[in-house]
Amino acid sequence: MAGKVAIVAGAGSVGPAGSTIWGNGKATAVLLARQGASVFLLDINDAAMAETKAIIDGEGGTCATHRCDMMVAAEVREMVQACIDRFRRIDVLVNNVGGSAPGDPVAMDEETWDRQIGFNLKTAFLGCKYVLPVMVEQGRGAIVNIASVAGMRNDYLSGRSHVGYSASKAGVIQLSRSVAGTYARKGIRVNTVVPGLMHTPLVEYRLARTVGGNDAQKLIEARNAAVPMGHMGDAWDVAHAVLFLASDEARFITATEIIVDGGSTAFMP
Repeated sequence: MAGKVAIVAGAGSVGPAGSTIWGNGKATAVLLARQGASVFLLDINDAAMAETKAIIDGEGGTCATHRCDMMVAAEVREMVQACIDRFRRIDVLVNNVGGSAPGDPVAMDEETWDRQIGFNLKTAFLGCKYVLPVMVEQGRGAIVNIASVAGMRNDYLSGRSHVGYSASKAGVIQLSRSVAGTYARKGIRVNTVVPGLMHTPLVEYRLARTVGGNDAQKLIEARNAAVPMGHMGDAWDVAHAVLFLASDEARFITATEIIVDGGSTAFMP
């Protein structure tokens, strides 16, 4: 990745400062920097973003931070220009903004539905919308969107429904395919990483409370047991998949997905 400029959205991580459990965006940003990329870090949490920057700076990497709400077109447009002003080009875009809210179509209110579509799908759309013209002018680029196995399979055995999350993450996969087809002859590749059950900070700092009865260890054990390999993945598994798809080693790969789930979707009903 030496000489490349990468934008990573959602580059901070929830949870306390100094935690050894990282989110997908934080691990991806640090890994890309370790591989030589100049990384433009995006988040709405200034403190979390600053911690990622401190890690990269401490390792001798190159990065800059920019606060950006990826659901607001004007902020995304301004962010892209800020990256150009700072690094003069954009080689990689990693759309890594999202989150789930529970509910089936009857239980979920319209506001939550709209926010799920905005948070998970519109963010990726806006990232593509404003970065693609830069990549077209350069004649090359790689976009990696982060989806979820929830956009491919429905685990009805869990008894939980998150219709907005499932629909929006399925949309991310098809967004990637559609954009990839449109821009393939312009030297731009677009792919998706599809994580399964991952041990990220959200497990301990949100899911443990909302679905785990405030028992994080019990929830972790249950999630581990649900994976054919016997354990969840972590943010580094996602980051390495992103790195490959963003790299020149993946130069003939576009309009497809890498599923990072320990075999889970293959064994779902």
